[in-house]
Amino acid sequence: MAGGKETPRQKMIGMMYLVLTALLALQVNSAILLKFKFLDDSLSAINGKVSKANDDKVKGIKGQVEKNRNQAKDLAVLKQSEEVRQKTQEMVAYLSGVRTKLLEKTENKGKNEFKNMSAEDKVAELMLGASQDGEGYKMKGQLNNYSTYIKQFVPNAGTLALDAKEDPMVTEKEQKSKNFAQLSFENTPVVAALAVLSQKEAEVLKYESDALSALAQRVGGSVIVFDKIGAFASAESNTVAAGTKYKAELFLTASASGLNPSMTLNGSPLKVDPATGKGKIEFTARPGSFDASGNAKGSWTGTIRFKQNGRDTVFTVKTPYTITKPVMQIQSASVQALYFKCGNKLSVQVPALGAQYDPSFSASGASTIKGSAKGEVTLVPNSKEVTLNVSSGGNPIGSQTFQVRPIPKPEIQCWVGGRPANEKQGTPITAVRNMNMKAVADAGFATFLPDDARFRVSRYEITLVRGKRPAMQTITVNGPTVDLSSVVNTAREGDRLYIEVKGVQRQNFQGNVEDVNVSKQFNIPLL
Repeated sequence: MAGGKETPRQKMIGMMYLVLTALLALQVNSAILLKFKFLDDSLSAINGKVSKANDDKVKGIKGQVEKNRNQAKDLAVLKQSEEVRQKTQEMVAYLSGVRTKLLEKTENKGKNEFKNMSAEDKVAELMLGASQDGEGYKMKGQLNNYSTYIKQFVPNAGTLALDAKEDPMVTEKEQKSKNFAQLSFENTPVVAALAVLSQKEAEVLKYESDALSALAQRVGGSVIVFDKIGAFASAESNTVAAGTKYKAELFLTASASGLNPSMTLNGSPLKVDPATGKGKIEFTARPGSFDASGNAKGSWTGTIRFKQNGRDTVFTVKTPYTITKPVMQIQSASVQALYFKCGNKLSVQVPALGAQYDPSFSASGASTIKGSAKGEVTLVPNSKEVTLNVSSGGNPIGSQTFQVRPIPKPEIQCWVGGRPANEKQGTPITAVRNMNMKAVADAGFATFLPDDARFRVSRYEITLVRGKRPAMQTITVNGPTVDLSSVVNTAREGDRLYIEVKGVQRQNFQGNVEDVNVSKQFNIPLL
């Protein structure tokens, strides 16, 4: 490529070439095919602006020649600049013709109407041919003839179409044996091939720009005359997840030192880099009214104001973008329903936000306890339905509604002598010396929320019954266990123990104890 100091636009084109080279090395999938299309669209848009700028350069040379009273030497330079413009237009027209052939060969219409973005076999048939007779080999000759022509104005202009072994950008050993056509179009989807054409067009236009600049200096026309000045906005992405940063650059497409433009974003002053004349745009995308696909439309408005011929000139740019609704991933042992007055632990993640995810939680029908890890929250429901609201960095992300289940009542069991008491067949008198009343939690509930499934019998009464009357005074027991030696000494075969559970308690995940409304009676015959 030509040496010398590059303009910001030329640097951008060079960067896009690097991106294109990197994309060609990747395994092609639908997402990458779209990136090729976006790259082709971006290059095509830039090429149109560069072509217009080059046309303005020729006008600038003509104006300078007229200012110099049409001297013969200057007229010769003007003729050369017009010839450069013509040769370039012919080269661009040739590349445009190849583009048309590619679209027709792959049965695509171009722009946003692509029937098949891949069609690698069709691309190979057209561009490589059967025995190195494809359009790619002809293109190499056309490009290199053009670069040879430009060398008379820009001596250090490089060759436009290089084989892999000559191209310093190609570092992979397996690629080094390929010629220009193979390197550019072998195993290449049609959208990538179109991007290659746009990139080559960009190089052609850069060579033309360098040549016209060199010619302009011969007539003192280094100051380019622009008949129109526009504004340009470049966004990192026009699709952004709610809660993430939207980033873009707003700048003039033509500028000059000393302009000192002022800029605004949605009416507010925007900081302008004095070195580049660009305004840096960054703001947090706010959630909007999402459609069925989870997308919402947004836009921002920028203005650029500067002095032109002693008067204020203002350009306005309105740029649309798409906000995608972040998808919340909620993980829990039982995410479909929560348990009443229990510590239901949830993990709420939003992958689309990445490192910018800074969650906060609120809820209706429940209290919230934020966990130690990012995205962890404990819900303690106090109603039949709970709605969890999730925000990130103060920006709402979404909400999720849960139904609330009542806590399953525990099963009350009477154990004597290390085993459950037998109410049907009876229990030996000596076995009831040690009694333990157990409150056993529902198995499913205990699995989901073990810290909330801690039940105990807090109080019960025991009466030794003989016939139809009590044989001794009723014993009140506080706690689950009791020593019944006095009962054993008094009991006779045929007596029975009547037990009535009066109190059951539950300890929750925070260590707090509450009463549980459970009642149970046992009639245990003694043998």
